[in-house]
Amino acid sequence: MPQDAFTLRLNANELHRTLSGGRINKINQPAREEISIVIYTGKRTVKLLLNANASDCGVYFSEEEQENPLVAPNFCMLLRKYLQGAQIESVSTVGFERILAFRLHCISDFSECERILYAEIMGKYSNLLLTENGIILGALKTTSADEACKRLILPGAKYILPEPQDKVNPADEAALRALCARAEGDLGHFLFTHVAGLAPCTAEEIARTFRGGDLAKHVRDYIFSDEISPCVLEKDGAVVDFFARRKEGALPFETLSEAQAWFYRKKRTRNALEAARRKLLSAVGQAKKKQEKRLAQIAEKQRSAADAETVRLKGELLTANLYALARGMSECELPNYYDENGGTVRITLDRQLSPAQNAQAYFRRYQKQKRTLEALAPQEEETKKELAYLESLLPFLSSAENADDLRAAEEELTDAGLIRAAAGRREKKRAEIPFRAYEAGGFRIFAGRSNVQNDRLLRQSAPDDLWLHARNLHSAHVVIASRGRQVPQHVIAYAAGICAKYSAGKGDKIPVDCCPVKNVRKTKGSKAGFVTYTGFETVLGDPALAEAAPENLTT
Repeated sequence: MPQDAFTLRLNANELHRTLSGGRINKINQPAREEISIVIYTGKRTVKLLLNANASDCGVYFSEEEQENPLVAPNFCMLLRKYLQGAQIESVSTVGFERILAFRLHCISDFSECERILYAEIMGKYSNLLLTENGIILGALKTTSADEACKRLILPGAKYILPEPQDKVNPADEAALRALCARAEGDLGHFLFTHVAGLAPCTAEEIARTFRGGDLAKHVRDYIFSDEISPCVLEKDGAVVDFFARRKEGALPFETLSEAQAWFYRKKRTRNALEAARRKLLSAVGQAKKKQEKRLAQIAEKQRSAADAETVRLKGELLTANLYALARGMSECELPNYYDENGGTVRITLDRQLSPAQNAQAYFRRYQKQKRTLEALAPQEEETKKELAYLESLLPFLSSAENADDLRAAEEELTDAGLIRAAAGRREKKRAEIPFRAYEAGGFRIFAGRSNVQNDRLLRQSAPDDLWLHARNLHSAHVVIASRGRQVPQHVIAYAAGICAKYSAGKGDKIPVDCCPVKNVRKTKGSKAGFVTYTGFETVLGDPALAEAAPENLTT
């Protein structure tokens, strides 16, 4: 993200205009590396977030509600002690570094002084530090005196700026001109490599807008211009980055703070969604491994008992030839009466047993193998059903797009015993999560978010509604609420596209079966989402159609 000195300078200007003269009312620490400060500006109350997390570092206003810990962390208590009621005099950057300085006029019953809160927005090195007279009062992240570090960050230590990079400061016009005079190769890469305080995207934009002439002047004018048009770039439904200057195809915002707040909220939401998805996928994966192991054990037992009929045959042949056998024989070869070609069977015998006892031993072995196979058959069927059910969960987890999708899947996994309910959560009646809902051609279309929802959708649909399901694949159940009307083909195609999108199928076209709800049956004892159906027609579902605006569908 472009949290470079160029962007932070514009951010500081924006923060200064809003916060200068404001008074700090409340300080909280909602997350381990994030501080929130409620400030009354004289006109309104705003909440400022200062985040020093490596992936989310930034300083911006936010209206997002956050839960604060019951016991405030040490750094939060320190800020409350020194900054409660303080007046903000200014917000600025420190030189051309990625550091914001909040100058604060602090008055207590016994003293009056200026303190500076530094927000170092430097990726994994981000930090928040409070100083007075150049001495550190406290920091969000401290270093140990034993550590071999170039900067000592401890209460009582002198505040020292981070060691500068071996790059040209764009504020130094002479040095910048000397650098630009020897520019070579890819200009964007050259500027990023040699000019301090520029993110790659900023350097590339400076290079893209250069039309020849005085390069040093162009670089300075771009960096130190107050022109600002904040925006956030998205791709495939995910936020890519926020920018201080407009990007083609990006979503515009009034202020840089609004752009950052929206970007980070979307990013955190997506990260939380992916973390929850990974957790649920892991639970299903572990359950699958367990069932696959069980199936392998069943198969091994079946293989060991597979020669049951051969064992029975040997017992019968021994019984029929008792007159020709004697105790003490280790093996014999007897004619096979069941072989049309008149073949023989070699049979191993126990020397300690009589011929009759050897025959009985074979019969006992046969009965044991027969019972084993009979017991394994239902176990194998049950295990295969369980595996099929677990496989049916994967499309719902893989295609989950929001919290409702994953919550529906999580509830199903909890009910199935695959994951535990959150510890300490009181049992409440669950609010029903709504189906995915669409509309096309005047028809309402619904799709289940989980196997449990698929069953509920089937129960709540009218007999003449149209039901769709991917053929021979696990998928969401989709229902077109017809209300007795004839459903046009373009509406069926749209619904088939939705079904294909939320299925285990891959490709541009996926076969989807369609029939009236009255032709769909839930068999007794079957797993959630498993049904049988008759009288269906098959159409090709195009997942891309699910993304199209219904009003744009051809009739």
